Parts: sequence; C-alpha cells; structure tokens
Amino acid sequence: MSAATSTAHDVVRVAAVGDIHLSEDCEGLLRPAFSRLKDCADLLLLAGDLTRHGTAEEAAVVAGEVKDSGVPVVAVLGNHDYHSGQESEVTRVLQDAGVSVLEGEAVVLPVAGRKVGIAGAKGFCGGFVGRSAGEFGEPEMKAFVRTTRLSAERLTAALGDLAVGDCAVRIALTHFSPVPDTLAGEPLEIYPFLGSYLLAEAIDSAGADLAVHGHAHLGTEHGMTAGGVRVRNVAQPVIRQAFALYQLPVDGHHAPDGAPGPTAGPPA
Repeated sequence: MSAATSTAHDVVRVAAVGDIHLSEDCEGLLRPAFSRLKDCADLLLLAGDLTRHGTAEEAAVVAGEVKDSGVPVVAVLGNHDYHSGQESEVTRVLQDAGVSVLEGEAVVLPVAGRKVGIAGAKGFCGGFVGRSAGEFGEPEMKAFVRTTRLSAERLTAALGDLAVGDCAVRIALTHFSPVPDTLAGEPLEIYPFLGSYLLAEAIDSAGADLAVHGHAHLGTEHGMTAGGVRVRNVAQPVIRQAFALYQLPVDGHHAPDGAPGPTAGPPA
C-alpha cells in the first residue's frame, strides 16, 4: 500500500533518520532502503547532519538517495551541514530534489486525507535546566546563547502556525536535542553541546505530537519533554537502521504506554 492510499489506517506513518553523514563515496548506500519507503511510510524526516563536511557535492549524494522515494521528504540541517560554509548551497541542492528544508519554518503535507504539519529548526547548544548557559557576560557568550534562543523562538512560531492550520498531527523536527533523556549514554560533560532546554520549552508552549532530533550518536532513542511530548533521537548510530518508523494516531493523541514501539526500517 502506498503512502497516497493509506486511508485504511487512522495513523500517520513517520519514517525518520538523522546523522547519515553521506560523502561523495556513499552514492547508493541508502537508496535501496529509501526506495521501499512508499510501502511502509507516509513521509520521511531527515534530522540533520546529512553530509559529512557540508559541501554541495555531498548534498547532491543525499539528494540522489531520497529523490523519487515516493513519499514527501522534510529535513533540517545539522552542524556538519554548516561546516564548509555552504549551507545555502546544501539547502538549494536538496530543495531541487524536492526536499522541504526547514529553518524556523513549517510545512503542511496532505496524508490520507488529513493535514500533517512539520515545524523545523536546527536548534543549537546551551544545556538543560539547572545546568545551562545564560545570555550574560561576554559578547561571545551572549551570542552563543542568543543563537539557541532565536532558534527556539522560530520553532515556537512555526509550531504556532501549525496550531491554527487544522493539522491532525504536528511534529517538531530539530537536529539538536530538546531534552537530556535522549542523551543518556553520552558523556555528561558534553550535554551542553548536544542541545538546549529552550527547544523543549518551545515544543511544550506551542504543542506537538512528536519531537524528532539527531546529533547524539551515543544517546538513547526515547525521551519526553516536561509537558509530555514524546521525543525520539533518530541519529542513525542510535537506531542502527536506515530509518525508524513511528505510527501517530491522526486524532493527535499518542498510543498508550505499552503499545508496540516504533518499527525499525530496513538496515542501511
């Protein structure tokens, strides 16, 4: 059954992966798995760090992997995608392949006769409640924290746009983590560089049915915001698959605890 004909199920099937880190020698690595997406998913979310060094040439490899996958593809960039200062070119190459690349923006997709909204922002560092950096002191520190604050504000605005758009499902897509839960397994010393509580505050204040991120390669898949929004770390080294698959009821309510967990995608 294709994504376009999934009306028999009152769920949205979300495939998601981040941190695939493709370089020019990775052509064809994920295409076999992504070519089967239309049989099991309604959309694909890419949670940043899609390239290894952030070049347009590497972005072209990513574009080739997801092009003609048969489902809409929505992405945010990650820190690796910014490394070479070619983030605009990386974005353009992905957009030319039909990928919606979000940074403080939202996109609404028609899925099984319903509206599914995705709000995306890369996010940034800063840490979590009780152990976080403040926008105080030197200009460098103020600029560091301001970057996260502004990203969180853009995410709030994008989710807010979806709230008034009659979406059956709303998803927050970031690269950096909004919660410390999904960082378990990473060294505590680097938690402040893996995410920020400001992203979780944005998600809780505007509302979402699921939050998806990457970045934490040694982290844990499952987490939750203080407001009860489920968070999933889909960094490929964590999920160990080409993608993870989550099913979200279209009424906006999560399946109860104890329901079957996400279905793993085909191995990379």
